[in-house]
Amino acid sequence: MTARRRAALLAVPALCGLASCGIPATGVVEAGGPAGGVVPTVRVYFVADGKPAPVPRRAVTPIGAASAVEVLLQGPTAEEQAAGLKSLLPLTGADLPTAVPADPPATETPWTPATEAPRAAGATDFAKVTTRGDRVSIELSLPSAGALPDLAVTQLICTAAEAAQAANPGDDPVTVMVAGRDGRRLEGTAARCPAT
Repeated sequence: MTARRRAALLAVPALCGLASCGIPATGVVEAGGPAGGVVPTVRVYFVADGKPAPVPRRAVTPIGAASAVEVLLQGPTAEEQAAGLKSLLPLTGADLPTAVPADPPATETPWTPATEAPRAAGATDFAKVTTRGDRVSIELSLPSAGALPDLAVTQLICTAAEAAQAANPGDDPVTVMVAGRDGRRLEGTAARCPAT
């Protein structure tokens, strides 16, 4: 018998022993759905009992001050309202002014297309949010930032500051400036915002 043949004969029983080491064969194990990653959340501030109240919300867009303010302006859900949460801000599509088409020019002929149709107002119609480093600017469509109650301005400041900080963790604390069309500015940071 050759050395090669002898090695093969010794290897076969060793492989068979390893293959049947006592672990039973199993089929496919169903263990839930596929991994989906982390769902981004943003904390928006509503009002409860006359104080700012943080509420976590799922975000469909990347977290940032602008997306957080947009979520804030959607207002509390029916369940949250039943629990005593409210917003002192105009809500998207509800209390915001609706865009009205301009009067057609006097020279318009019957076949000339009409001006833009009315549309529901959105968050960008009420607040334009700009982030530059550790500063967030919220320009309101209101004549004055002072036209809002202080607690409504706090809702904006806390929501935007926390979202900007979450988007860039480790950066300097974020300062938020809220201004109306008259240029009056109100500033604040997340330092006075409740964490829970």
